[in-house]
This record gives sequence, C-alpha cells and structure tokens, in this order.
Amino acid sequence: MNKNLIYSAILCVASTAVALGAAELLLRIKNSTMRNYDIEMWRYAKELKVPSPDPSLGHEHVRNASALLESVDIRLNEWGLRGGPVMVPAPKRRILFLGGSITLGWGVPEQDTISARLQQRLREEGEDVEVLNGGVGNYNAERYIERFFTQLEGLNPTDIVVQYFLRDAEKLDPGGGNILLRNSELAVITWTALSRLANKSGEQSLVDHYKEVYREDQPGYIEMKKRLKMLADYAKAHDIRLYMAMTPDVHDLTNYPFGFIHDRMRSIADDDGYRYVDFLPALGTLSPQEVWAMPGDPHPNAIAHGLMANAMLPVIRLPSSAPSR
Repeated sequence: MNKNLIYSAILCVASTAVALGAAELLLRIKNSTMRNYDIEMWRYAKELKVPSPDPSLGHEHVRNASALLESVDIRLNEWGLRGGPVMVPAPKRRILFLGGSITLGWGVPEQDTISARLQQRLREEGEDVEVLNGGVGNYNAERYIERFFTQLEGLNPTDIVVQYFLRDAEKLDPGGGNILLRNSELAVITWTALSRLANKSGEQSLVDHYKEVYREDQPGYIEMKKRLKMLADYAKAHDIRLYMAMTPDVHDLTNYPFGFIHDRMRSIADDDGYRYVDFLPALGTLSPQEVWAMPGDPHPNAIAHGLMANAMLPVIRLPSSAPSR
C-alpha cells in the first residue's frame, strides 16, 4: 500500500478524533449553564439512576445521593425518595406520592414541589404528618406501582397519592443506551437531533398518538389498569386512603386537547375507589412561558406546583371527625 495513502488515512483519523474531542469539550462548556434539557436529563440518568435488577422498573434511584440538575439540587434519601431522611418514629399520618418526573419535581426546588408544599400546609394546620416524594423520572404507572410493592411498602403509608400523567399508560423502553450515549454529550445531542428529525418526517399528531395509547387493547393501557387495580385492592385491604391526582400536559392549556384522557382516568378512578382530583382547572389557561420549568422543558415549574398543591389540599385534608391511625 502506498505510504502516502497510509499517512493520509492516519491524518484523517487523527483530525476527526481531534475535531470530535474539541466538539465534545465545547459542548460540555456550553452545557455547563444547565440550560439544555436533553443534557440535564442525561446527567440525571448518569448521576442519580442505576439499572434495576427488576426488569419491570428498568432503572431506579441511587440511594443517599444528590446532584445539581437544571440549577436545582435534587437529593435522594435512604429510600431513594426526593428529600431528607424519612421520619423515625413514623408520624401519625404518612402520605406517599407516586409518579414520574413531574412528581419528582424536575426543575423545581425541593421546598416548592407539590409534596413539600402540602407537608408544610398540613403541618401549619396542626397535623402530625409527613409527605414523601416517590417520583422517579421516566416511570409510568407500571413502574411506580411495581416500585411501591417491591421497595416502598415498608414505609406503611396512611395515604397514597398517584400523581397520574398522560404518559403513564405508555409502554417504556428499558433504556440503558450504548457506551457512546452513556458517556458523550456530543453523541446525545446528535442522537436526539436525528431522532427528532426522523419522527418529524412522518409522525402522527400527539393527540393521535395518545388516542392510540389509550385504546382498550394496547398492552401499556392494559398494564396501567391492572396496576392501578392492584394498588386499589391493597389500599382497601390495609385501610389506606387513596387518591388519583390527574396532571395535565402543559404544552397548551388554553385549547387543551387531552380531556378525553382525563375523562377516562376519572372513570377508572371511580371504579377502583380512588378519590379523584383534576389539576387542569387549577392551572387555568396559563401559557408555556408561565408554567414550563425552563424554555424547552415542558415540566411544570414551581408556580404550577403551587397551584397543584392548592388544588390538592382540600381533597387530602382530613375532616376533624376522620379516624386517625
């Protein structure tokens, strides 16, 4: 083989490696501002999640860990719950929130999450209460209810709030990625851009997508109903108060297109014995700029969490005549 050709090939490979390394470095400097939603979610998976031995979960939180993500500190306690240590001995009332990244309070300071706000309000009213945040990013109903039965049952909650979101009936990929996606911000940005481009070329509307997800014969929908019923049966057998807090998608609250899902979940909640509360009226017709955690991140921000807490308080507040446990 011609030596010049070999040298050219080596030079090409070396130049490409240097260019990719420089691009990776520049991206990391740029993304150090924590304003890139995709990278912050990637960092969350790297720093606060580990693969789960339970295939139904896919991943789980690292216990006793913390990370600064989207400029917000997320600390996890000995149970993998967001917040400080669980109270010992247990208070008279222990409320456990189950859900995904909205429940976790992605992009929201800990004290401003719905769970923390409710704990503060109920304590101000004189209740001996603890409100625990069991939210985990990229969890659906199957995952967070599985997690309750396999990891959180020992908390012995007196109340369980399922903070339900539209995606909770979807079947989720176990995830994990490849070595490049686990370690390179450049790979993550490139993969995300290509995926969005591919989806945009022939994607169905989000409304059509969810109409498909909520078909009676869809595996994710069937599993969601099964898990909610399992939790309802358990709560009834153990005298646990049970709630379903329906959380809307906040892309367009003015012309909200997903009311059909809210109606469906209200019916399921009624059938299974959940006390149902819908957060859509509480959020009104606020714009994305008013309720998104940051531009490009459609998670409800601290303002939205405050409005959801206000809507939840009268539902979860015990009447003075209610029996204590």
